Amino acid sequence: MIDPASLGSVYQEGIVNAGKEPAFLFLIAFLGAFGFIRTSAHMIRAQVSWWPGNVEVGGTHIHHLVWGILVILISGWISIAIDPGSPGKELVAVAFGIGTGLTLDEFALWLELKDVYWSEQGRKSIDAVIVATIVAGLGVLGFTVLIDVANDLERAAVAVIGFFGLSTLIVVTIVSVKGKFAMAALGLLFPPVAWVSAARLAKPDSLWARRYGDGKRARSEARFGSSTPPAFARVPAR
Repeated sequence: MIDPASLGSVYQEGIVNAGKEPAFLFLIAFLGAFGFIRTSAHMIRAQVSWWPGNVEVGGTHIHHLVWGILVILISGWISIAIDPGSPGKELVAVAFGIGTGLTLDEFALWLELKDVYWSEQGRKSIDAVIVATIVAGLGVLGFTVLIDVANDLERAAVAVIGFFGLSTLIVVTIVSVKGKFAMAALGLLFPPVAWVSAARLAKPDSLWARRYGDGKRARSEARFGSSTPPAFARVPAR
């Protein structure tokens, strides 16, 4: 069972003490607002009787991106013109996150300049939210996480290349022991050649072929020719 006290300690040390609380609150508010308004849109479309409908003024449908833009403008102005301190800074972060969620949910509308919410073009709003979530997530985790990931990928790449190189040398050695020296040399330049050649039969006069049974040796001799030179018939004296 998860201990709330331990979660509080992790939040205090990893978020608050690290100075990431505003970024974290923005992310939570952003995702919460997006989830709420997207659910609301589906409820309205399904004509759920008890759910409030669209906001209209004088017969004009006021899209929720309008409210989102207003919230962004107000919270942005407060953060620039006033030093709200704490908890004002955190409250502004929440408001900015809510405004961002409402606005990006209709990203396709302000990109296409027409209501495409339920069309194929409306998918652009989801894409915009995904991108914004990734960026906001990096703001919480810290952009240094990208450097850590790059270092991990570099180490993994070096390990893979080293393993592949060592494996190729082993395979080239096997090809040489099978008596196919030309394929071994070519395999150093083009490793797939060595891998294919190593999987196939050895030459009958090679060290590798000594472990072959009669059936496999016969197949090898049929493919590469006999390992023993043919005996020359004596020419009878006249």
